[in-house]
Amino acid sequence: MQNAWYYEEYGPKEVLKLGDFPLPTPQHDQLLVQVRAAALNPIDSKRRQRPLFPSDFPAVPGCDMAGIVVAKGTSVTKFNTGDEVYGNIQDFNAEGKLKQLGALAEFIVVEESLIAKKPKNISFEEAASLPLAVQTAIEGFKTAGFKTGQTIFIVGGAGGHFYGASHVVATTSTPKVEFVKELGADKVIDYRKTKYEDIEEKFDVLYDTIGDCKNSFVVAKDNAPIVDITWPPSHPRAIYSSLTVSGEILEKLRPFIESGKLKAQIDPTGPYKFKDVIEAFRYLETGRARGKVVISAFPYTESTRCHFIREQEETCS
Repeated sequence: MQNAWYYEEYGPKEVLKLGDFPLPTPQHDQLLVQVRAAALNPIDSKRRQRPLFPSDFPAVPGCDMAGIVVAKGTSVTKFNTGDEVYGNIQDFNAEGKLKQLGALAEFIVVEESLIAKKPKNISFEEAASLPLAVQTAIEGFKTAGFKTGQTIFIVGGAGGHFYGASHVVATTSTPKVEFVKELGADKVIDYRKTKYEDIEEKFDVLYDTIGDCKNSFVVAKDNAPIVDITWPPSHPRAIYSSLTVSGEILEKLRPFIESGKLKAQIDPTGPYKFKDVIEAFRYLETGRARGKVVISAFPYTESTRCHFIREQEETCS
């Protein structure tokens, strides 16, 4: 058995329990990974609160993780024991149910197609903060058919310059204005003080990350793509952008991460310790996070790890 956070019913963060959970065995196309850090996402809270996706109980939350490969299935060719890897382990577009065993456990299993080797210049905590966020952003820009040099209005975020935008305007709440400016937005609009109707400029692309395109659509040019990453989109013109989970996407980002062009943003309240997961969810659900909420200091001992590696190598051979 291993330590893991899990829930056996839908509900608030208080349904989470810390306890024993079965140790996983990798299938032929999977890796066994010792988790060193994980990041929380709003989807983790939503899945715990109601049945968004088919899944079995008990369920361990968490999509994003970074860790060390300790064993692999017979068909795995890209990775070896000892490799430092990261990725989003839940493929929301896959057929069937999501994994019961999410990232908030000492050991997880994941398909080799979903992860990538961790860039050497970032920590496990920084690596864990990236996968779902960057995969969501990239998918949204692809959905919009975004072209270098276009202008973009981002509701609830920033980051368009990474994709070649000529002018990036983003909205956020009052406490996060300076933070979003630091992320690279050319202009930041405090939605508590400025209405969409009062924004005179019109944009080539509207990218809505919070499901408010029923109101924000007014800043888009005529016939400009409106992308909404929430379901269902709240405006008839909006295009829903789903999520493609792929280690290949992360691998393509390696040079940008290693050069410092793409940087991880961890909320300054963290990283949270493994024992403080409920507190981390409490903070995430306030909506005040300025960066990713990251969990670190996963409990393990070297003797347990070595025993587990030997046991799994015998199983996978």
